[in-house]
Amino acid sequence: MKPERVTIPTADSPFRFVISATFTAEPLRPVIAFWGSQLNSNFDIRFAPYNQIAQSLLDPGSELRLNSHGVNIVLARLEDLGQFQADAPDALPRLEENVHALAQQIRDVAPALAAPLIFCLCPSSPAFLDTPERHAFKKRMLAFLSAALDQTPGVQLLQYEQIDWLYPVDGRHDPEAERLAKIPYSEVYFCALGTALVRYTHALFLPPFKVVALDCDNTLWRGICGEDGPENVQIDAPRRALQEFMVDQREAGMLLTLASKNNEQDVLDTFAAHPEMPLNLRHFVSWRLNWESKADNLISLADDLGLGLDSFIFVDDNPKECAEVDGSLPQVLSLALPDPIERTPEFLKHVWAFDHPVVTEEDQNRNAYYAQQQEFGAEAHRAASLEEFMGSLDLRVSIYPSSAAKLPRIAQLTQRTNQFNLTTIRRTEAEIQSLDNEVFTLDVSDRFGDYGQTGVIICKPEPQGLLVDTFLLSCRVLGRGVEHRVAAWLGEHALSRDLSDVVFRYERTAKNSPARDFLESIEGGERTPEANGFVLRIPAAELARLKWKASKHAQTKPSASRNATKSQRRTVDYACIATELASAGSILRAMRASHTPAELAEEMTETEEQLARIWADLLARPSVSRGDNFFDLGGHSLVAVLLLLRIRENFGVELSIDDVYSGTLTLADLAARIETAQLGGVDPDEYAALLAEIEGMSDEEARQLLATEDPAS
Repeated sequence: MKPERVTIPTADSPFRFVISATFTAEPLRPVIAFWGSQLNSNFDIRFAPYNQIAQSLLDPGSELRLNSHGVNIVLARLEDLGQFQADAPDALPRLEENVHALAQQIRDVAPALAAPLIFCLCPSSPAFLDTPERHAFKKRMLAFLSAALDQTPGVQLLQYEQIDWLYPVDGRHDPEAERLAKIPYSEVYFCALGTALVRYTHALFLPPFKVVALDCDNTLWRGICGEDGPENVQIDAPRRALQEFMVDQREAGMLLTLASKNNEQDVLDTFAAHPEMPLNLRHFVSWRLNWESKADNLISLADDLGLGLDSFIFVDDNPKECAEVDGSLPQVLSLALPDPIERTPEFLKHVWAFDHPVVTEEDQNRNAYYAQQQEFGAEAHRAASLEEFMGSLDLRVSIYPSSAAKLPRIAQLTQRTNQFNLTTIRRTEAEIQSLDNEVFTLDVSDRFGDYGQTGVIICKPEPQGLLVDTFLLSCRVLGRGVEHRVAAWLGEHALSRDLSDVVFRYERTAKNSPARDFLESIEGGERTPEANGFVLRIPAAELARLKWKASKHAQTKPSASRNATKSQRRTVDYACIATELASAGSILRAMRASHTPAELAEEMTETEEQLARIWADLLARPSVSRGDNFFDLGGHSLVAVLLLLRIRENFGVELSIDDVYSGTLTLADLAARIETAQLGGVDPDEYAALLAEIEGMSDEEARQLLATEDPAS
């Protein structure tokens, strides 16, 4: 199976997870580390001191505040936010005050954080929720936190109900672990929680897919419309679920297309014959319905939309078709529907590439924008000359300082924009908010419609001139002269600051040749070559007079190419995750198996062998011997508690912390204690002698011994 696409971006330093929680959250470490290996990413996992969220938020020297390449995570339980008697008359009002204070602290500190912050109000214990009043209180606090933090720049809210929907777990609470070490949840629930956190983080940093290309026969419907007839194909439950899922993807900003080997009229007739289908033709921005190869049709669709092939997800019921696309276009994420087809809803639910943690207004309007772009292209093609067409556009470009409400879209544009982007610097909301630079955003409209917030300028006045850190435009407004208007505005802005020059820096990437072409079309100025691009310094007064004119570089949409450079991203096998790691239980088994030694170093009893595999997992050791000491191998008090829980799970016995907390205890010693507990306290030496005596008896002697036993004893 071919590994697919991308994950959290690479950097010289590892991607850091900093976790601050009101409970012992260290059981998340192996889960996050496991996903680091699955995502081919180097994760550095750090924990703030136990139950010190406020201190971690407010201390400028804390791990949260110093994290500049990663994500900050805050986890809280309601009952942990109040250190007083839970049944006291004023308990809930005081607890509510603490919840409000925590929300305000997060809001106050968010602008100072260089990394985004994910907040999750984690499930309360059954003991806390033992009255209807507390159930109602929990719901009210969830609603308050959602309203208080949802619009806070740089803060993402992860609802634990979403975790329950993705990774349902029976028995998520562990009262014994909470009593021993303030670990409130079972190991399998920590797998669900940790996976949801990594998945959410992955989606935040993932250069997004933008287009879904769908096959028709046996994908959107059951049957072959050209043979069975358009009216005779069936919309069974799995295909209906797929169509409903794709409607949701469209509402989240994905563009839907068709790439199918059919006679076009047969497909059009099928949509007409089935108005009950969730999907209909108006949901698709373009299609290729013919007998050409799927790869050629995907290239044609990419050219039509002006998007790179690595922004495409191709969905087909036929693994052979997906394999052919993989071989021809490795940039495209190809997904074959599962067999049996009834697993489709669960499969789609766990394809991480379809996640959208932030959906902006521009996302919701994206399909309308592309319809405007297609109308623009058609009319430009019919015009007598490009100059005449551009003169009739009634182009309007509005540039204004950024605001907190615009930060999600600004961050999204820096993450998504590849073609007209001078440097392709990617930034999060928190990073943008913490900049000393000036940040501007722009809206574009013309007689074809309003294209929304489609550009970002980040610049900084310096004695040597106005330094342009970021200048990017969405591809849907290219070919209109917007870039010329913005550059002229930068000249005017520099003059208003008494700066004589504007300085652009261009850094070459695989896709941003339109940005280079624009800078090279500007006459005058001084160009200084750099290792991977150049710097353009141009007098502000000259730049302020810049006007659009047709050039050899002018085009309404960039072209996709079969030979386009593959995106420099780490590989992720999304299909494997969706099929083999789609539940908390399967993740836990895979996580344990990743630490299990392939073979044991010596002959062991069955109990010793099971225990050795548990030690290898908990201590991340390649092998364990009978004479090894748990603490010499790196064990500590927290891992000792986890060991007790695993012993209870695997052997069905309860040991005390004193049974494992010994500097001389070996694996063989602990295995003997487990066997003693299983025998109800019988000394293992006495048991071995008794067993040897019984084995030495003849059948007749054994029957006589049993006959003399008192049945009531």
